[in-house]
Amino acid sequence: MTSTLRPPPPAPPTSPAEAANPAPRSPRRRRSWRQALRRDWQLYSLAVLPLLFFLVFRYLPMVGNIIAFRRFKPGGSIFGEYWVGLRYFRMFLTDPTFWEVFTNTIVLGTLTLLFCFPLPIVLALLLNEVRARRFKRFVQSVSYLPHFLSIVIVAAMVMQLTSIDGTANQLVRLFGGDAVAFLQQPEWFRTIYVSSEVWQTVGWGTILYLAALTTIDEDLYEAARIDGASRLRQTWHVTLPGIRPTMVTLLILNIGSFLAVGFEKILLLYNPLTYPTADVVSTYLFRMGFQSSNFSYAAAIGLFEAVIGLILVLSANVISRRTVGTSLW
Repeated sequence: MTSTLRPPPPAPPTSPAEAANPAPRSPRRRRSWRQALRRDWQLYSLAVLPLLFFLVFRYLPMVGNIIAFRRFKPGGSIFGEYWVGLRYFRMFLTDPTFWEVFTNTIVLGTLTLLFCFPLPIVLALLLNEVRARRFKRFVQSVSYLPHFLSIVIVAAMVMQLTSIDGTANQLVRLFGGDAVAFLQQPEWFRTIYVSSEVWQTVGWGTILYLAALTTIDEDLYEAARIDGASRLRQTWHVTLPGIRPTMVTLLILNIGSFLAVGFEKILLLYNPLTYPTADVVSTYLFRMGFQSSNFSYAAAIGLFEAVIGLILVLSANVISRRTVGTSLW
């Protein structure tokens, strides 16, 4: 007894109206956050410690900003004794010393951004062109090493190199000059600080750019070579556009920390003789809060610095999104 396979019946003809407006598909059911948490709780548990860190050390301390509007006395209430409104804000806005410190912060932040932002890009592009792997790894190791040194060690090295009997003055004497007390002269502080920042951060900054360079499609370089583009043209038209999102993201982050310029290193290197060029907002805030015990005044300055940093980040993000098409959010 044999069975015959019959072809399926033909589909009914579709009317022009049905063809123009097909029946909508049923929407895909989205999992609730409880279902996602129950399914991937092991992955979510990895975020517990970072969230606790930010909660304890980043968000809870924000409550202390209330003493910028209250009179705080050591030994009294942690939230201040009584309201004073904007008194402390008016104090530092009318203080000439604060505006000198703010100017120093702008100058040091600008110099740091001008040198420490583009140099990692240049180093990454140069390392990307090196074909000798041993030499490339050697250069990477030597340039990365300063990042892992403590700020205290870096400051001690700078002091030793720029002391009266240090390496810098030995070279000055070798060429017939007189020894210079570099860290006691205000005009030398910015050069010393920016140079040490470049030495310490440029090598580490190349890591993200080298990782971004590996994502560029090699077919783009092949097409550029077929069109007769030189290595410089390939870098300008293929490499730089390929790493542009990374460049913009890091630029926005650097602008956000523009006013928080090297507090630890400046605190270790500066002295009263170099205050005219070395004293910045963060060190001035430190002296007002811990040396003068004027915590409310220091809190007002810190809140002002944080608001300026937030405005800079938001502005840089909007400008980047409208001009380049890349932004943090």
